[in-house]
Amino acid sequence: MEPTLEDISDYNTLKGDKKKTVWLVIIIGLLIGVGYTVASKVFIPKDAIAVKEAFVTQPFGTHEMPVK
Repeated sequence: MEPTLEDISDYNTLKGDKKKTVWLVIIIGLLIGVGYTVASKVFIPKDAIAVKEAFVTQPFGTHEMPVK
């Protein structure tokens, strides 16, 4: 006979170690998000020079990158 979810003692509850694990995962996810946001604001230069490179369409549908 297979066990059902209702037979598991901590099914559909959030107590003890399970609750600590859930909070730990949420806090770690938030810390990673904050770290990524701070790093993107600090390490991405604001005065970066925009480069506009476009594909030039040749006859017969071939594409060629512009040579500088």
